[in-house]
Amino acid sequence: MKLYEGGVYLVNGTELIPDSADALDMVKNKAGDRAADGSALTREKAKEATIAYGILKEHNTSDSMDKLKIKFDKLTSHDITFVGIIQTARASGLTKFPVPYVLTNCHNSLCAVGGTINEDDHMYGLSCAKRYGGVYVPPHQAVIHQFAREMLAGCGKMILGSDSHTRYGALGTMAVGEGGPELVKQLLGQTYDINMPGVVGVYLTGEPVRGVGPQDVALAIIGEVFGNGYVKNKVMEFVGPGVSSLSPDFRIGIDVMTTETTCLSSIWRTDDQIREFLDIHGRSEDFAELNPGQAAYYDGMIEIDLSEIRPMIAMPFHPSNTYTIEELNANLSDILEDVERRAAVSLDGAVDFTLKNKVRNGRFYVDQGIIAGCAGGGFENICAAADIMKGSNIGSDEFTLSVYPASMPVYMELIRNGCAAALMETGAVLKTAFCGPCFGAGDTPANNAFSIRHSTRNFPNREGSKLQNGQIASVALMDARSIAATAANKGVLTAATDVPAEIGKYRYHFDANIYANRVFDSHGVADESVEVVFGPNIKDWPKMVPLTEHLVLRVVSEIHDPVTTTDELIPSGETSSYRSNPLGLAEFTLSRKDPEYVGRAKEVQKAEKAREALLAGEEGIKPCQTVPGLHDVMGKIKEHFPGVNHTNFGIGSTIFAVKPGDGSAREQAASCQKVLGGWANIANEYATKRYRSNLINWGMLPFIIKEGGLPFANLDWLFIPDIRKAVEEKREEIPAYVVKDDGLHEFMLALGELTDEERQIILKGCLINYNRV
Repeated sequence: MKLYEGGVYLVNGTELIPDSADALDMVKNKAGDRAADGSALTREKAKEATIAYGILKEHNTSDSMDKLKIKFDKLTSHDITFVGIIQTARASGLTKFPVPYVLTNCHNSLCAVGGTINEDDHMYGLSCAKRYGGVYVPPHQAVIHQFAREMLAGCGKMILGSDSHTRYGALGTMAVGEGGPELVKQLLGQTYDINMPGVVGVYLTGEPVRGVGPQDVALAIIGEVFGNGYVKNKVMEFVGPGVSSLSPDFRIGIDVMTTETTCLSSIWRTDDQIREFLDIHGRSEDFAELNPGQAAYYDGMIEIDLSEIRPMIAMPFHPSNTYTIEELNANLSDILEDVERRAAVSLDGAVDFTLKNKVRNGRFYVDQGIIAGCAGGGFENICAAADIMKGSNIGSDEFTLSVYPASMPVYMELIRNGCAAALMETGAVLKTAFCGPCFGAGDTPANNAFSIRHSTRNFPNREGSKLQNGQIASVALMDARSIAATAANKGVLTAATDVPAEIGKYRYHFDANIYANRVFDSHGVADESVEVVFGPNIKDWPKMVPLTEHLVLRVVSEIHDPVTTTDELIPSGETSSYRSNPLGLAEFTLSRKDPEYVGRAKEVQKAEKAREALLAGEEGIKPCQTVPGLHDVMGKIKEHFPGVNHTNFGIGSTIFAVKPGDGSAREQAASCQKVLGGWANIANEYATKRYRSNLINWGMLPFIIKEGGLPFANLDWLFIPDIRKAVEEKREEIPAYVVKDDGLHEFMLALGELTDEERQIILKGCLINYNRV
């Protein structure tokens, strides 16, 4: 695999020419000196020849291709996110879904009792699909992304989803996973506002060897580009002759994992195999051939010879912690030592963690295998696993294997072609379409167990263990083929290339009746006579106040991990049944990373509530009397800023994290902080655009502070004067002060680039306030 240092021209789809002083002349000699529109060929014109540029231009509603205002063709959400999204939109005046909006039920599918009976959320979704004109997919029918592949994606289209793995580029659809508020904007007729993203080409040649699957290719890419940020917030465009060596299922399996590179979106060139995929699914009209122009310029290029990829494993606790399985088995002691050293940082030493006890007689033993979800549950992955395991069994010891087909149509075809029976005969268990294993709500391993999974993430606790209760298990990501090889070897870690099994090619037949008989589709017709069904745990968002003239903030958590995931900001798994209750869910904020956060944030929030009560003319305790030490802090502030009083400053909490927001698109990572009185994050940088957008849409200031020694510590009080004016005036630097016993000490913050709309959202206090009618 090769990463080019600068820009690269792709000529006639088959030749790469790195950018240089004479590169454009070389391109003209091979592709002609005119762009597609007849104008002179320049680097800028060549940039317009990418597939991504054409799709973005088609969906841009602004008069500038530098500042995009995108309107999407379709929207999709699952049952962890759609309640909050629709509740936000309802509070902002929603009357009808303006574009097709699909509500799937693949996360809270178990209907278990926790914060709520999950079926209450499902009935809410069904009633909203009827009232506002949407599509409702009942539990166990399909995981969100498989339904979108089968029923929504079309060449040249754009889809926005409230799940970070919203990726349908292999089918010619540019899809973006974002926090819920961005879907709210689309529901209210607003736009998705971004600068024109860079486009990085992924040039594929060759074809995979037997036993190598899509997860192997994906993990190889993630391992190369995550740490260096090569594709961060860019579009990955898959081109080159190697694309056609891959089946649609194989491309889909690579594509869904591009989220773990931190790219913005993805797109692939399309061919007759994609035409056939859409034909099979009864959507021939959605096909269009997509290719870059004769001379296309990319801001970067990843060159991959598919024949050189070998079975991969991403060790705990990140998809980028990659090795070949051969390398791991050959260097067990050194690699496991490194994993344990990294784990000490991720787990903060809260529990004892070791993998060395998995090594017996020089072989690495695995406790559990999972093939599931939008990444692993595809038709070809499961058929390949069945072929590899024929004639073997998983045994009667610790090792278990669960397989979750990604949709009922996939499950049905596995039954018809015999692969389901072949797997069950080995001792594997087949389950229905459910995303639980991807976020810790199903197949939770035993304490200290090691699970290999063809799923999307392996963050700490992503498998469902509870660090706060002293339990830890861990996940490694692998392809279904090598998971099957390991299962056939009774749990001994084995690469699929090391087993002689013949992997066949199976024809897929899509049974459209499964969805026709069960999925509710309004066909875009809203019925306002339908009443929205509310379970007792579905709550409205609490009132949020506009940004005040000044801010007094207390630092209530300080995180120095290199990267902080959204799972660490708000846990997945055990919290999923609280997703429709903002106050109930907020109790879990940072519970895995900093259990004292909630109590500290609530204590600071008492002061703000007292201030707001005072403004409303209510009698009660004064703000400065609510939190020990706040009276003295305000005294020191007023020595330098005598005009500060309860009418012009807000009191709230903030956290510092080096690089927060990797992983999930869940808006709750930000909204829970807001519900608890958070007014800002302070970071050296933000891991993803979607997390920063979530902060903004919930009225939280996404402060940036330069790397180096922090001028403040946990539990310090900060004062940020004239913050409202700073936002209004687009100031690049914002003075702030740490309040110490000897007075105020100045340091500088920044907000980074904000659109005019984003500034207004922050000033109003949140997106709900911005849109409230």
